[in-house]
Parts: sequence; C-alpha cells; structure tokens
Amino acid sequence: MAAAPPDGQEKVIAAAQHIVKSLANSKNAADDMIRILSGFDNRLSLMSDLFPPPPSAAAVDSIQEAEEGTSQGEGEGDEPDPDDNARAEEWDAAVEVIERWESPGAGDRLVFDSRDDAEEYLAAAACLVGAPGPRAEAALQAAMARLEEEFRHLLIRGATPLAAEDLQASLLRRLSLTVPSFNSSAVDLDCPSFANHAGEGDESGGTGGRSSVSDDEISPYLISPDTVSTLRDIADVMLRAGYAPELCQVYGEVRRDTLMECLAVLGVDKMSLEEVQRVEWGVLDGKMKKWIQVLKVVVRGLLAEERRICSQILVADANAEEECFTEAAKGCVLQLLNFGDAIAIGKRSSEKLFRILGMYEALAEVLPELESLFSGEARDFIKEEAEGILVRLGDAVRGTIAEFANAIQGETSRRALPGGEIHPLTRYVMNYVRLLADYNASLNHLLEYWDTELNGGDNADMTPLGRCVLMLITYLQGKIEEKSRLYEDEALQNIFLMNNLLYIVQKVKDSELKTLLGDNWIRKRRGQIRQYSTGYLRSSWTRVLACLRDDGLPQTMGSSSALKAALKDRFKNFNLAFEELYRTQTAWRVVDPQLREELKISISEKVLPAYRSFVGRFRGQLEGGRSSAKYIKYNPEDLENQVSDFFEGKRLNA
Repeated sequence: MAAAPPDGQEKVIAAAQHIVKSLANSKNAADDMIRILSGFDNRLSLMSDLFPPPPSAAAVDSIQEAEEGTSQGEGEGDEPDPDDNARAEEWDAAVEVIERWESPGAGDRLVFDSRDDAEEYLAAAACLVGAPGPRAEAALQAAMARLEEEFRHLLIRGATPLAAEDLQASLLRRLSLTVPSFNSSAVDLDCPSFANHAGEGDESGGTGGRSSVSDDEISPYLISPDTVSTLRDIADVMLRAGYAPELCQVYGEVRRDTLMECLAVLGVDKMSLEEVQRVEWGVLDGKMKKWIQVLKVVVRGLLAEERRICSQILVADANAEEECFTEAAKGCVLQLLNFGDAIAIGKRSSEKLFRILGMYEALAEVLPELESLFSGEARDFIKEEAEGILVRLGDAVRGTIAEFANAIQGETSRRALPGGEIHPLTRYVMNYVRLLADYNASLNHLLEYWDTELNGGDNADMTPLGRCVLMLITYLQGKIEEKSRLYEDEALQNIFLMNNLLYIVQKVKDSELKTLLGDNWIRKRRGQIRQYSTGYLRSSWTRVLACLRDDGLPQTMGSSSALKAALKDRFKNFNLAFEELYRTQTAWRVVDPQLREELKISISEKVLPAYRSFVGRFRGQLEGGRSSAKYIKYNPEDLENQVSDFFEGKRLNA
C-alpha cells in the first residue's frame, strides 16, 4: 500500500479533484484544467489518485461504445453522465501510456518485445481512436507512428533467412505439379525433399495446383506464424484509426523486397532487355529453363502463400488487403513477365524454340491462377500484360520455325561424308522435328492460321503441326538429294540416300510424328528406299554380272582356243571388278543393320547363282591348264563370305 501524502498535499489533491468533477460536462476543459494544475504544481503529475490506472485489454473495444454513447448523449440535457467521466478517465490513462513510450525514459525499447507492453499499448492506441482534444490527438498520431515502425520491424524480423532448398521444399509441399522440360518430362527442381512431399496434397481434392494445407497454416519460410497474429492486431488498430495508406505502404515495401529476395533465392535474376540480348546462349538457356520451373512455383506457391499471409494480417479491411497484396506482389510478377517479354522480342534462333515453347505453355497454364490472385485494375493490368506476352511468345515460335526452315534450305556444306553415312543435318532436323510433337496442342493452336507452302498431300485431315512437320521434312529431303550429288559414284549416292531416308522414316515411325504424317506417308518413303536399293544394285553390279553372261562368247562348237581366251578374259574381268567393289564397298557403311543385311542378301541372290552357273558350264574349258586357278580364283562360298564384309565401314590397308 502506498504511503499517505502529507497533510498539505491532501488539500491540494482534494481541490483538484473537485475542480475536475465540476468540469465533467466539458471534456476539453477538463483536459486543459488537468494540464494547468499539473504545471502549477508538479506534485499533481506524480499523484495516481488524480488519474485513473491504464486500461485493460478490453478497452480496445471501448471506442465503439464511446462513439455510440456520445451520439446518444447529445441534446439530452446538461446533467453530467457518469459514463462520460469514465471514458474521459480512460482516454487520459491511454494518453499517459502513449506519452510514457515517447519520453526519453523509454529509450530504444520496442513495445512488442514484451507481450504485456504490447497488449497495454494496443489497448491505449485503440482507446484513443476518436478521442477528443489536442492532447489525445497528438498521442494518437504518436501511437500510429510507433505502430507503423514496429509493424515494419516485425515484418522484417518475422521473415526468416532464406535458403533455396528450404524455400523450395516449403513451397512445393503445397503443390502437386510437374514442369515440362526440354524433353517434356518431369524436371527435378533441385529440391532433395521434393520426392518426400510430392503426395502430401492428395487428400485435399483441390484443383489447379492450389495449396493443400489449411488456410491457417503459414509457411515458416515466408514469415513466422507467431508474428502474423501480432501484425494483425497492429493492423486492426491502424485501420480503425484511418491509417490504411501508411499501413499499406509499409506492408507493400517490406513484402515486395521479401518476394524479390525469394525470386533471387529460387534462381531468377533481374535482367534488363539489353542484358538478355547480350548474354551468351549457354547462360540464357539455363535462365529460360529456370524461369519455366520457377513460374509455377511462384504463382502456385509463393504468391498464393503471400495472399494467405496478407488476408490473415489485413482481415479487417478487404480493400486494404487488395492494395497491400498488389503492392507486395506486382514487382515479383512484373520481373517474371519482363523476362518472358525480353525473350519473346529477342533475336530468333532455332535453338531457342523449345525453351520459348516451354515458357509459352507454362505462362498459359498458370495465367488463370495468376489472375485470380488479383482483383480490380491490378487484375486487368496483369491479365493484359501476360496475354500480350503470350501473343509475342507465339509470334516468336512461328518466327523461329520459319527461321529453322530457312536454315535447312540454306545449308551449304559441300563436304561429302565418307561411306555415305547419315548426314548430321538429317540427324539434327529429325531430332528437332520429333521434339515439336511434344508440344502438339500448343503448336496446333499457334500454327492454325500459319501459311505453309505445302498442304497435307493425301491426308486432307492433317493438323497444322502435321503440315509444319511435312514442310520441314520435305525441305530436308530436298537438301539430302542435293547433297547426294556430291558423290561421283552413283552407287554411293544411292547408299547415302537410303541411309538418310530410312533414318527419317524410322524417326517418324517410332514417335508421335507417325500420327501427324500418317501411314501412307511412311509407305511412300519405304517405296523410295526400295527404288534407291534397286538403283544401287544396277549401278554397282551390272558390269560384274555382264562378265558372267554367254553373250559375246565364241560358239562352243568353234575354235577351242578362242573360247578359252575369251573365258580367261571374262574371269579376269570378273575378278578385277569384284575385287574393286570389295575394296570400296567394304568401306561404305549402311547404318541400319536390317537394311545392311537385306542389301547383302540381294547381292548374293544376283551374283552367286550367276557365278555358280557360269563356272559350272565353263570350268572344264580351263581345267588341266597350268594357270586355271589364276582365273577361277573363287568358289561360290568364297564370294559369299566376301559379300558379308560389305557396308561395314571397314578401312582396308592400301
């Protein structure tokens, strides 16, 4: 119990209390008199009997009752209202709480370092909302300034230090997604814990990749959950006091910086248009791949989580919530969109196509969800920007395909590949075209009204992508036929054409390209391969088989010496021709094993029966001579063994 004041001091207190009570009908006069008395005798400012104690936490709600009571009390007479006296005492006590924290004695202490201090301060600030008098108004302004700074401090302190693995794991726990890669398969987001969390969202039954956690759960890697309730209490008081603009400015600044930091942690750097244009392809390719991966994580994880945080802190005011979220999120969104735009309007080259397609598909997929995060003018702005970028990415896709087609037609290498093997251009174009089929739906949409020089041929129902693929392969075939003429040997020209066309057919047959081009296209190309095979046999073996015909030989009934001389010449020419073919064509290479064996069988079926018949009919003419083995060097089995060495790509010693 406090000690009793001295006798003289009791009289002063009694006089002061009497004056205050007599002025109860005029709140402003009462406040002024209290300040006058305090200045007259500073003992009054130290006496707790004159001023009521600080309000309890329940005083936060008293402002509504005070406002109602004030309006009801007007015009009802001049009798003092005991409730008015109580409210005046509460306001005065609240002012003292605020002024105590503004005094030098408060130092650098933070209100919200102590739960008790925070509750008392918030109750005092709430009590002063609408309180009359310059002192109360000044105290309220001071309280709002302090709450604004401590709100900022809590926002910054509540965001934990970020690491890429932790942030990705936290966000991906809320997602159920796969991100298309260059090969249209699921991409590892460099998050070791992803596999452990991939199925955690299955129970929610939600759609669109939304968070599978409850609305009350906040990611600890964006802001501490314990901090959210404190921030909400501060926001409630500031909003009721009419300080929504100041609150939104602080929230927007701090959370914008936090989200931008999250982008950097996830691997998306801020780049200007000039920087995007200058960076070398290897680096840019990695950045485009990262953009595709991160876009879904940002929209479905990071921004959805930020929306949840914002709605919990600013639950008291929907308009403030929208403004705060927009200010916090738009920088992050615009950075992502600006990179997409820089890629869309950048220099076109064929290697960029599949990354651009991946970016187009990722943005088109998340756009509805991105729009739903915003409202009003912000939503319209984001939608317009994103849709414009989608249009420009689509233009880039069409332009890049056109560039690729021109590159095929403009390929000018003049070096003939040894052995007639598959040309690198054929491999590159067909692997490129096969990847187009992985983006079937998007390309059919983007190429719907794109003019090509070719129609669907026999397939009237060919899709836009099918017509595009047909155009590119037709250009490739024309270039391969042109390059076949680099070989002087007609037989090798046919081997080269067979190798390359069969490679094209196999790539089509073993992929979705078969659906695009149809079975009839494949049958026609196989027919072309058979024509090349026939051309090879004719150009290579006609001269050899001519040595094994009876045409031009002296009549067997004529001079025996003339026949022997002719036979010696025939066998000699056959041996020379066959050995020359063996020397050259064992160095040639038919890449496909089945085609290689079929050609060997075709050779054997043409040559061996003719050789066996010729030797069988004329061997007797040369036997008995000293040099018969010189002319009949091979038996049929020897020839068959040597034919088995053809087209293996062997390099014989000279």
